[in-house]
Amino acid sequence: MTPRILLSAPLLAIVMAATPAAAHLPPGEYGSFLAGATHPLFGLDHVLAMIAVGLWAAQIGGRAIWQVPSAFVGAMLIGFGLALVGLPLPFVEPMILASIILLGVVVALALRPATGWAMAAVAVLALFHGHAHGGELGSAAALQFGAGFALATAGLHAVGLVIALLFARALQNGSGLLLRVLGGMTSLAGAVIALG
Repeated sequence: MTPRILLSAPLLAIVMAATPAAAHLPPGEYGSFLAGATHPLFGLDHVLAMIAVGLWAAQIGGRAIWQVPSAFVGAMLIGFGLALVGLPLPFVEPMILASIILLGVVVALALRPATGWAMAAVAVLALFHGHAHGGELGSAAALQFGAGFALATAGLHAVGLVIALLFARALQNGSGLLLRVLGGMTSLAGAVIALG
């Protein structure tokens, strides 16, 4: 067996055993811009994934610092819209949990693909995050709520970027290792949430 297959089997088992992601509220608790803005901050799954996007963007550097998080937010809003109009997306909750693990792994491995590839990767994951939010929300307050959670998500990306940039300045050469450790811890936390 190749190492890729050996790594894929446990990840697939984790994804398939996933429980609903923690950031998602009962439908009655939605409705305003403030609810949308605070909603992502109370789900560990969302916080971990969003900060990891920021960490990864900082690791890649250059234009990725703003393009990768922007791709995530844009695709998340598309997923949100798809759910609002009733278009289904399979495996939403397992993919949200898998996104934590996958984003943690790319940070831990310090993968630095071309910015376009990183944007595409986070956009695919973002569709599931957005779809979950839109699927739980009635259309009455969708615009306000969507604007709030998009803004909060961008803020969490910024937290990841700031963490990465502060470590880079404070530790110079050692920052790469520290970010990789943070990525590994993120991936591990995702696995614990998925199996919990």
